[in-house]
Amino acid sequence: MQLTHNGIFISVEGIEGAGKSSAMLTITNWLKDKGISITTTREPGGTKIAEEIRQLILSHNEENIHFITELLLFFAARSQNIHNCILPALKSGNAVIADRFIDATFAYQQGGRGISEETISILEKLVLNDLKPDLTILLDVTVDTGMARIKNRAELNKQQPDRIEQEKLDFFTNVRNCYLQRAEKFNDRIVIVDANQSLQDVNKQLETILSKKLSKYFAK
Repeated sequence: MQLTHNGIFISVEGIEGAGKSSAMLTITNWLKDKGISITTTREPGGTKIAEEIRQLILSHNEENIHFITELLLFFAARSQNIHNCILPALKSGNAVIADRFIDATFAYQQGGRGISEETISILEKLVLNDLKPDLTILLDVTVDTGMARIKNRAELNKQQPDRIEQEKLDFFTNVRNCYLQRAEKFNDRIVIVDANQSLQDVNKQLETILSKKLSKYFAK
């Protein structure tokens, strides 16, 4: 099956513990079954330099990372990802599936850190230059459920949660609320999935959304 235009850009969003990795796999397999070439990426990250910036952002440091510094680092990594991964893949006709994109910055830096929407929008225009996902899947989970999943995962893998995963519950509540506000504002692009349900039920929701939202991108 071929795409009717060059590339499809899908982003997957949600707070920690929402199940983005599982959703990415479901979306990837759904598109592969249709014979579509896939490029997956993540933010922060996606390229060698962007992954190095990711380590800087998420690692525990003796020096406190100022919230403006954090914002600029996210956009620096995003710029690398856009120009060296996302745009080339879209131009080649691939479907790009991103683990987080611009909505995460508004959710975490506006909702969580309290940076103004106007400040973030300036960098959004500079770095994205009107690039936006064709479809954004927002995996919505309660903060308590998400944090419990993160704790269980850390214990299972015997790993310490990263710097952002260790934020307080109020932080993630604000992040989640901002995500939901953006979903209401951009309801033509952002679709909410109830990620509190079982993996099987979440996958059913995803497949229904993909069939409904992406059918127009496939040649008949």
